Amino acid sequence: MDLDVPPMPDRVNLREELEAVGIEEVLTQLDRELIGLKPVKTRIREIASLLLIERIRKRMGLTSEVPTLHMSFSGNPGTGKTTVALRIASILHRLGFVRRGHVVSVTRDELVGQYIGHTAPKTKEILKKAMGGVLFIDEAYYLHRPDNERDYGQEAIEILLQVMESQREDLVVILAGYGDRMDKFFASNPGFRSRIAHHIDFPDYSDAELFAIAGLMLHDMNYHFTPDSSEAFVRYIALRKTQPLFSNARSIRNALDRIRLRQANRLVTDLDRELTADDIMSIESSDVLASRVFGEIRNTTG
Repeated sequence: MDLDVPPMPDRVNLREELEAVGIEEVLTQLDRELIGLKPVKTRIREIASLLLIERIRKRMGLTSEVPTLHMSFSGNPGTGKTTVALRIASILHRLGFVRRGHVVSVTRDELVGQYIGHTAPKTKEILKKAMGGVLFIDEAYYLHRPDNERDYGQEAIEILLQVMESQREDLVVILAGYGDRMDKFFASNPGFRSRIAHHIDFPDYSDAELFAIAGLMLHDMNYHFTPDSSEAFVRYIALRKTQPLFSNARSIRNALDRIRLRQANRLVTDLDRELTADDIMSIESSDVLASRVFGEIRNTTG
């Protein structure tokens, strides 16, 4: 009998097991980082629970096959897909389902070559970097371009499918992109659909959630809205959402960057003024209302 091998437990305290691996810490961090997204967070908790039980089954010596963990994240830009991928990688690592827990984020350009013999080395190099962690492929549908007979995306797809099956104990692949385009991609690539265990839809943020996101971002940067600028930004959100290329939290961050620029410019116009910390931290309504979003509305209605 090998005395170095610990005996298999006949019972496990779930709370102690959960605390030992630190999953709750990661889930709490996800709640803190991302406003809303309740269905997404619920699904991540379900996956974490599944993996926790699988870990316990293995320790108890019960028959346990490594579950398929490849995923699809569908939703518009700026809905938290990359952040969730990072937290998923951490959960997988803490539970022992990947060795390293890092995320390699790529698009088509990093995988597909432009001439014969170029794609396979590029794709294999990326896969080598991602082994032991998560490969996050954004706008994955661009890998497949059926209208172009000389496109080499199919070669990358075939390599990915092979590795997703043969190396699924050492690599998790997450495909991400717009919902409707992902549906078409899976319809034309049944090999991918059969290897994806978890399809997670990321909803757009509501106006109230976007405003809460803005407040959180400003707080992290030591800024705050005044009551008037708060009201102005609520109006800004409603108008910006009706315009092209709106990207949820990403658009909010870009808007705040421009607002900070206007605020700084406003402050330095009076060089003789003595500024307080509150002056420097406060976003005034004029900083918000100077946005071209309001100007475009006036131009179309005036």
